[in-house]
Amino acid sequence: MQNKNFIITLSCKDKPFIVANITSKLADLGANITQSDQFWDKSSDKFFMRIAFSAPSGSSINDIKNALALSVKKFDMQINITDENILPKIIIMVSKFDHVMGRLLYQIGNGRLKAQVVAIVSNHKDAQKIASFKGIDFFHLPINKKNKIEQEKKLLEIVKNTNADLVVLARYMQILSDDLSKKLSGKIINIHHSFLPSFKGAKPYHQAFDRGVKIIGVTAHYVTGELDEGPIIAQDIAHINHKYSANDMIGEGEEIESRVLARAVKLHLEQKVMLNGQKTIVF
Repeated sequence: MQNKNFIITLSCKDKPFIVANITSKLADLGANITQSDQFWDKSSDKFFMRIAFSAPSGSSINDIKNALALSVKKFDMQINITDENILPKIIIMVSKFDHVMGRLLYQIGNGRLKAQVVAIVSNHKDAQKIASFKGIDFFHLPINKKNKIEQEKKLLEIVKNTNADLVVLARYMQILSDDLSKKLSGKIINIHHSFLPSFKGAKPYHQAFDRGVKIIGVTAHYVTGELDEGPIIAQDIAHINHKYSANDMIGEGEEIESRVLARAVKLHLEQKVMLNGQKTIVF
């Protein structure tokens, strides 16, 4: 029978023999390590590690947890184990601009992103046709000043009922509350315009055009209570010049947005992103 594939991510205070301890326990299970990455952060004296491995077909996450239990206790580790044979479940949130969502759905469809979209949530109805065509449940949660808390409770119910592992804000143009951000900490990804200089508010590309910027860019990050300041997962830029109109810049920006968010989601789904305070370790 075919082996099963797993991924372990772990972090703890740096000490000798961490790698030897973990790998020897995996060897005892008959596991074969296929990829291993590690990093010691000198400033915090924390050790981070990601191990991908195959194990005998009858192996389970509980078997691995039991095998590593003494090591986890000895080194006071934070550890996460995922079964690569189980597709992560994601919720995509979008407003009216669907280019970022479109790229995610395309890459999930062709297998580049290994995930299952369990719901599309929007404060508008524009994405309903796409959801219907793809056979994905659609939830319309219009937002105003009076119903924001109520609608966020409904969103949390959707997350709970679908057992979603990740929420992706694919150009969802609403600010989430601190309470919701905390409840979904480490499980919700957003993108924002990271212009040099930075332009906030309405029509950022038009603001950039008016200032004659030479670089536009996008940042994908985890959502926190601090608006657009969560731990960064991925970034990219494009060089532009005086020949670009505001519409040209919008087109270039939409391409970067789609690319960067898809890259960040892929890294997260593959367990290659680990939180380190306000920063991330990206293997």
